[in-house]
Amino acid sequence: MSLRTLESLGELKGKRVVVRCDLNVPLNDGVIADDGRIRASLPTLMRLIQAGARVIVVSHLGRPDGEPDARYSLAPVARRLGELLAMPVVFASDTIGSSASESAARLGDGGIALLENLRFNPDETSKDTVARTTFAAKLAAFGDAFVSDGFGVVHRKQASVYELAKALPSAAGLLIQQELDVLERLTVTPEKPYTVVLGGSKVSDKLAVIGALLSKVDRLLIGGGMLFTFLAALGHRVGASLLEADQIDAVKGYLAEAERLGVDIVLPTDIVVASKFAANAEHVVVAAGSIEDTAFGASGLGLDIGPDTAARFSELIMESKTVFWNGPMGVFELAPFAAGTLAVASALSTFDGFGVVGGGDSAAAVRALGFNDDQFGHISTGGGASLEFLEGKSLPGLEVLGWHK
Repeated sequence: MSLRTLESLGELKGKRVVVRCDLNVPLNDGVIADDGRIRASLPTLMRLIQAGARVIVVSHLGRPDGEPDARYSLAPVARRLGELLAMPVVFASDTIGSSASESAARLGDGGIALLENLRFNPDETSKDTVARTTFAAKLAAFGDAFVSDGFGVVHRKQASVYELAKALPSAAGLLIQQELDVLERLTVTPEKPYTVVLGGSKVSDKLAVIGALLSKVDRLLIGGGMLFTFLAALGHRVGASLLEADQIDAVKGYLAEAERLGVDIVLPTDIVVASKFAANAEHVVVAAGSIEDTAFGASGLGLDIGPDTAARFSELIMESKTVFWNGPMGVFELAPFAAGTLAVASALSTFDGFGVVGGGDSAAAVRALGFNDDQFGHISTGGGASLEFLEGKSLPGLEVLGWHK
């Protein structure tokens, strides 16, 4: 079977269509810090609105532990969505209660409503299939069809992702189609040279991706907190830097496998080491194997790749035709330790090839550092979903829509 698309739903005028988006945006005191996921949802919503559908949008935001919490209300998202669509968005103050029912019922053709945070109900993420199915049935009562367009949650078997797709005639939205096209381009037909840049805090989060991609890529560039487990695997002392000692043997295995396959795993040659985790910390640049040979000694913290490494990573990206990047190179939120991430983003935004920013912290980083989405080939809306796809894992939210690898 192939992925069911919007065309499979037939005539949409006058139909009530429940749309699962991923509007899980970062909020600072109720103010949206990054509206990228809202903007990514617009093509599907506009297609449905223009077709005359009555659109009921559902989403989660944060982790409110199964009960209402004003800090995680979607009200600011409804306001921003209305601004981007240039039309009123009805906001329901509950998910399956009277406000949701009334909001859905009063929509006219081409109208749109957003229901309150799905995760205010514990059944959305319940491990109990019956609980999820019951909740999905209540959501399904609002619609005649279901469109799944929240790529960031398709790796989760949750009520609005999996059971709701079974309760109504269902199809994938345009965002999910786009994400799949990009990921298949990375795994099936990547143009060479193919470079993968991996960062972020934990090497354990990326080992499966490394294992899955080693036979497909020409080189892996390693940065972020995960690099220190690689350095430890080579026998270097890493001070107080982030280290997953229980993963050292696994890393040694991947280093050996990469050598066998002729794949270059490129590790930093220099590191920015700080006295503490703070923007005003003293810091120095040292050779990657000399982290403890500073005035900070064993308490030194590696918080970014060094300038030589940043230049080398940029050079290798510029030589590539396909690049996938997931995970910042350092603690980009603190200005003294953002240079490595900035260098990778700059190279990825200018090289002559197809570059993909793999969602999550990487997407947040490029926007926080002042880049626009259109400067990259693609910015994924689903970091975890992208990684699990690349690992070859089952993605229940896609399989329920007819997709299989």
